[in-house]
Amino acid sequence: MNHATDPPHTAIAARYGISFTVGEHSARHLRRILRAYLIAWEMTELNDAAGLALTELVANVVRHVPGRRAALLMLWSADGVRVEVTDTCPRPPLSTAVDELGEGGRGLVIVEAVTDRWGWTPLPGRAGKTVWFECHVKRDPPPGGGRLRRPW
Repeated sequence: MNHATDPPHTAIAARYGISFTVGEHSARHLRRILRAYLIAWEMTELNDAAGLALTELVANVVRHVPGRRAALLMLWSADGVRVEVTDTCPRPPLSTAVDELGEGGRGLVIVEAVTDRWGWTPLPGRAGKTVWFECHVKRDPPPGGGRLRRPW
C-alpha cells in the first residue's frame, strides 16, 4: 500500500510510504524509489549515503524478520531526509561486528558511519520496531561565516 501527501511548497510528495514483503532484490528497487525522491527534493548529494543505509536496513529484514514483511517511510525536511523501516521482529537491532572475517554484523556499523543520526523505537502495543536514519544536507555557511555584518 502506497501513501503520499503533497506539501504546500512543492509538486512532489513530502513523504512516501509503502508496505511490502522484501526479497533478495528489494533493496535495489527501493533505492531507485529513494533516488527519485532525492532528485525531486534536490538532495542528490544524499543518494549514496541514504541508499547504502537503506540497503543495510532492508538486508536486516531479509535476514532476521520471519515472513519478511516491512514498511518503508521516507520523509522530506528542509534539513534532509529521514527514512524509516518498520518490521514485526520484536528483537532490537544489534551491531554484532566482532569477527573481522565474519559475514554479518556490520550493517548498523555502516548505517552509523554514513548517516547523521539513526536509532530505533519499539512498536507500541505489538511486536516489532521501527529502525530509522537521517541524512542531512550540508549547506555552505553564509558569507562572513554567518556573522552579522554591520553596514558601516
